Amino acid sequence: MFDVLLKHMNYIAAMALFVIGLYTVLMHQNLIKKVIGINIMETSVFLFFVSIGMVQNGQAPIINLKDASVTYVNPIPSALILTGIVVAVSITAYSLSLIIQLYKQYGTLNLDEMVDEVEHD
Repeated sequence: MFDVLLKHMNYIAAMALFVIGLYTVLMHQNLIKKVIGINIMETSVFLFFVSIGMVQNGQAPIINLKDASVTYVNPIPSALILTGIVVAVSITAYSLSLIIQLYKQYGTLNLDEMVDEVEHD
């Protein structure tokens, strides 16, 4: 049982990170904390995809015609993650710029206070 847990530690860590991020998004009312929670969730998905592409005793996918018995690592998950990181950073920057504008408008980063102010207007 312990060996199975160690073998799948990457998947367990990815699930734990996702749950931590989801908890942060759902339970905190501060918008900055929500963005941090979303970033934690994105990181867990990146860890999961990189773990899927891992091959035991695999080598970099540089073809060596002299040795046909070499096992190569799949490069597609890593390439997808690079694209995902760029998208995640862009979304984070955009979210933070929107949060700055919301703070200028409402004077708070607390979502409940913003909703109360909108309902009273």
